[in-house]
Amino acid sequence: MKIDNAMNEQTVLKELSVRFKQTRIDSSITREELADKAMVSVGTIARFESGNDISLKNVIKLMKALDLGDRFEDFIPDVFDRPSYHVEPNVVRKRATKSRKKNDWQWGDER
Repeated sequence: MKIDNAMNEQTVLKELSVRFKQTRIDSSITREELADKAMVSVGTIARFESGNDISLKNVIKLMKALDLGDRFEDFIPDVFDRPSYHVEPNVVRKRATKSRKKNDWQWGDER
């Protein structure tokens, strides 16, 4: 199943857990072996694989233990690695602002 923006959080979590479990099985790693390698409990792995929530820190540990650490670039891309960053002035934004709508109102239009 393709994960998209229309899916609710629980559905995304369930799909990720299914993918994770299949990746672990395809790698021929038991939960116990993965728990030792990632330094998390077997229960954490069981919770995650059954579609329950675990901490982001534990997800990172598990992904690294399965040699998936390089996939974090797909998760949140580096904003400084965009082509536009090298072309446009290198101004690092400190906060988000809403775009301002152009005011089409002119004096005399108040009728």
